[in-house]
Amino acid sequence: MPAIKPTCVRDIKLRVNIADVISRVVTLRKAGGNRLKGLCPFHNEKTPSFNVDPDKGFYKCFGCGKAGDAITFVRETEQLTFTEAVEALGQRFGIVIEYEEGAGGPSREERSLRQEIFDLHEQAAEHFYQAFKANEPAGEYMRKYWVEKRRFTPELADEFKIGVADAAGSGLGHALMKRKYSEEALRRCGLFFIYDDAQLTLHALRPRFRGRLMIPIRDHQGRVVAFTARQTDLTPDDDPAKEAKYVNSPETPIFTKGNLLFNLDRARSHVGEGKPFVMVEGQLDALRCWSVGLKTAIAPQGTSITESQLILLRRYHTQVECFFDSDSAGQKASLRFLPMALKAGLEVRFLTLAGSEKIDPDLLFLERGLAAYDEVRRGALNAMAFASRAVLPDPATASPEQKARAAQGLFDIVSAAESEIARTGFVTEAATHLRLAPAALLKDFQAYTARQGRQAAARPANANAEPAAPVSAPQAAHTSERDLLLICLHFEYLGPRLSSALPHDWIDTTHVSGVLLNRFLGEFEHQTWPGKDHLEGLLETPDEQKLAASLLFDTPSFDDPVKVACEGLRQLRARALEPRLRQIELALANSPTDSNSDPISLLKERVDIQRQLRQPIHLPSAE
Repeated sequence: MPAIKPTCVRDIKLRVNIADVISRVVTLRKAGGNRLKGLCPFHNEKTPSFNVDPDKGFYKCFGCGKAGDAITFVRETEQLTFTEAVEALGQRFGIVIEYEEGAGGPSREERSLRQEIFDLHEQAAEHFYQAFKANEPAGEYMRKYWVEKRRFTPELADEFKIGVADAAGSGLGHALMKRKYSEEALRRCGLFFIYDDAQLTLHALRPRFRGRLMIPIRDHQGRVVAFTARQTDLTPDDDPAKEAKYVNSPETPIFTKGNLLFNLDRARSHVGEGKPFVMVEGQLDALRCWSVGLKTAIAPQGTSITESQLILLRRYHTQVECFFDSDSAGQKASLRFLPMALKAGLEVRFLTLAGSEKIDPDLLFLERGLAAYDEVRRGALNAMAFASRAVLPDPATASPEQKARAAQGLFDIVSAAESEIARTGFVTEAATHLRLAPAALLKDFQAYTARQGRQAAARPANANAEPAAPVSAPQAAHTSERDLLLICLHFEYLGPRLSSALPHDWIDTTHVSGVLLNRFLGEFEHQTWPGKDHLEGLLETPDEQKLAASLLFDTPSFDDPVKVACEGLRQLRARALEPRLRQIELALANSPTDSNSDPISLLKERVDIQRQLRQPIHLPSAE
């Protein structure tokens, strides 16, 4: 992969507003001055501690310590390399990327695979959409199917770029081959069946989707990453998945089913106070909700919801209404969803269709419009009401033994919540629904949690478990080094004086803070300091970039930087010299039995170190 020119990286950082980048992922609100604040995308929190400073171009979470610039944010939220992140920002903001290899930039083969597959999916979505709009038999049939059978509007098809894969399916392969995508991208994009040892020709590209309605699946940033294909009368008999009503893209370098929620890219901008996310089962349910004006509907890829999806959801809003089908499968899916929602810290309610209305949201909203949503919400059940009904449908006639068994099922759900306060509140509320004494149910729950704890402790340790991650280098920064780094960045005029006063062997370079301080002071010493706004060439690792971003984001809490610098130097001096002083004291104590030690030399060295430690430290005067 070609290297991007440093001047281009600087241009990206200057021209891209970090708030525009982060607001695609995090809902930001004003937090005083020009700073913005939101819920951290890197850890679960209820009180926003994720701060963004558009003026400085950095973000920092005061909860987990994550910090960085726009490039770092894209790298960490999208799991990209540095080059891929810069390419992604350039593409989004219309900035031409320049590479060291020449003004022409990289060839298709040199481009990052992920970016190429993203582009390929956009082209595929456009191809399917144009086929849907075309006056060809497949397009005419699918438009009729969309309007008459599915009863959606043509405008909705345009809005979501609904498409058609014709029965032959060869048109897509031909269109993509013309655009000269790399062989690896075509093999790994998931749109074709290709034998591993087959030479890549148009004939070798056997389309995965044929004769189906094509629904583009977008990630939370709005990029097409996959497709869901609905079976129709056009689906040919030789389709390997002929009997499957829906066929989804396989997982690819840009698509992991368990990490994505359909329509989140649109719905996230409509949630807010009194407007929760509405979780429905399928894409067509979500499309129906959108068509009648319910803009916050989202859907998993199937009913198997994952923790990753809920963590992603929680970045934007904590309130979710679960509106799955009223059949047995839908209700089981709701029950699986509940403990994961509690663990993720979501406030969840369940919408159910009462009585004989065993219909799905698609049919409900088709027949009754948006007014049906308000009607269903009036009968919504909160988490504990739903859980209690699920484990014990008729508490009035239940025996004590049935209630005891139901309580155990309830405890399995409630224990997923991470907050002790929340768990206690849930159990107390559930007691009312189950017609039990709250104190008795709480006592049983405490016994349950104690038993679970003993069982966990008794399990043998997993020999294959990965060791706990070490404390990250930015978090392990020594206070003295961190203060001196703050001075280098926020009081740059003191940098040359600091470099003259601080011997390099006083700096602990086993930590990233010491490595950076050593490097910064070297730049001041050789008069090559680029300025705090141009540190790219001095930051060699992700840990260094994170620490520098954190320091640039922080406002120094001290008023007298010279005094703080002198105190930092004193601490570094003590840390460097005191271990040797202790060694000398030990050697002198053992000198009668240690023929290798020279007491006179040791005494002289001890006096010299003690003298150095007593000397006041001053920064040299500015030249």
